[in-house]
Amino acid sequence: MGGAALSLPTGHDMAAGRAVLAVLLLLQPGAAVWPQPQVQLSPPGGGRCLLPPARFRFGHAAGSAVGPGCTVLEAAFQRYRALLFAAARPSENGPVPFTGVPPQALPCTQLLVFVATPDCDGFPNLDSKESYKLSVSEGSMLLSADAVWGALRGLETFSQLIGRDQNGTYYINKTEIMDFPRFPHRGLLLDTSRHYLPLGAILETLDVMAYNKFNVFHWHIVDDPSFPYESSTFPELSKQGAFNAMSHVYTAGDVQTVIEHARLRGIRVIAEFDTPGHTLSWGPGAPGLLTPCYSGKHPSGTYGPINPILNSTYQFVTSLFQEVSSVFPDFFLHLGGDEVDFTCWKSNPEIHAFMKQMGFGDDYRNLESFYIQRLLDIVSSLGKGSILWQEVFDNGVKLRPDSIIHVWKSSKPYMDEMADVTKAGYQALLSTPWYLNRISYGQDWMAAYQVEPLKFKGSAEQKDLVIGGEACMWGEYVDVTNLTPRLWPRAGAVAERLWSNASVRNLQDAYVRLAAFRCQLLGRGVQAQPLYVGYCENEFGGF
Repeated sequence: MGGAALSLPTGHDMAAGRAVLAVLLLLQPGAAVWPQPQVQLSPPGGGRCLLPPARFRFGHAAGSAVGPGCTVLEAAFQRYRALLFAAARPSENGPVPFTGVPPQALPCTQLLVFVATPDCDGFPNLDSKESYKLSVSEGSMLLSADAVWGALRGLETFSQLIGRDQNGTYYINKTEIMDFPRFPHRGLLLDTSRHYLPLGAILETLDVMAYNKFNVFHWHIVDDPSFPYESSTFPELSKQGAFNAMSHVYTAGDVQTVIEHARLRGIRVIAEFDTPGHTLSWGPGAPGLLTPCYSGKHPSGTYGPINPILNSTYQFVTSLFQEVSSVFPDFFLHLGGDEVDFTCWKSNPEIHAFMKQMGFGDDYRNLESFYIQRLLDIVSSLGKGSILWQEVFDNGVKLRPDSIIHVWKSSKPYMDEMADVTKAGYQALLSTPWYLNRISYGQDWMAAYQVEPLKFKGSAEQKDLVIGGEACMWGEYVDVTNLTPRLWPRAGAVAERLWSNASVRNLQDAYVRLAAFRCQLLGRGVQAQPLYVGYCENEFGGF
């Protein structure tokens, strides 16, 4: 597990360089964890355990509510064993001699895992318990958690604690960790409409999300440019709306593969089908759904948002969301609602007449509200909760009390928006400062890292309504060729902000740990880009 060579994060600032060096000297190899645990005690000179690859195994502790039949844990044991000892030589799989081993370096051959509650077949949710405790002492290692989801987080931490000395011997320092997430919703958005992302790229992203302790995959699966989701109810949507209906689609099998791959890593999949705007790709496969735009008294041949005045629209939306609700098991669906352009609605005489009939005046936000309220009622009747982009709240749409508002705009200070949303009693998610598709020269991860989601004026009750946030990777300029290096390790800055204690803010310490974590990602085959000048003991591709 090669560490990062020291390089100064601020170029010629020697004071900063000395401070980074001081932090680096305090960290023993294999001791830094990303994101940083809530409590980690690794006393200097406390000794270490050797991990012989041939003899090491994961096991279930006595009294654990979860045993050998648990798919989530058994799959995790296999994954992490491969990650831990990927560099082990074949000869190391034979008997390991322990003659001459000093008493402070006794072998640790087993990590016992204790889980208090038996649920192993379900899906993670907003209320899932992810806390865990990890204890590494004299010849003994124990990971305990309330639920399997916490055990997964603990296994990731354990994997990052493993070091390898100059002789090739694996070891772990004596350590006590008590850990839990600061926020329950720690998400990453991928946009698969502006560029199609192959299934393998999504699965790899889920892997690296788990390494960072992200727990929500926000799948912005369709949008104006393309409709790659293969609907069993409306197959024409992808046949007519995908970039290529044969190759650039997600089949029902693909979607289930993503959902199960995510579940085994404790990651929720929240699908977004954004309406009434961002739906141009829906039009070819659903005639009559979109609003015909007019130029003067005649149709212009172009189309705008979903037509909110037709009963057929709501029959279509009900059928589609019935399917989506059964395909995606998470309680929440993301309903979008952002950037609705009223121009086309305003041009259409039938909509103008409907506005007059309903007493909406000339305020097309009333028409948007009319549509969204009916959509929310449909989704609620299907037993699902709703997440919506902030415009729905900003435009005064009457929302259900359990709606979650997703803050993304920068037209006003986002902390003012967080204050307004929570003051109105709604739960909030933050994304405004975490649009990772926006890149700049230099170490832009630092700006993402320094965000404090609760730094707004409001009561303690308001701040309790902030359930977390999401890093977003929109796809205008991102496809499979640059997705991974653009995401990682930059998204790690968001991951730590959402997991670790609010007091974990030191940029110099974060730089050292994130650079080391990035090296670890390279060792796991992830093409994560560098933070700054330096090198890794094990570079990408194994050289």
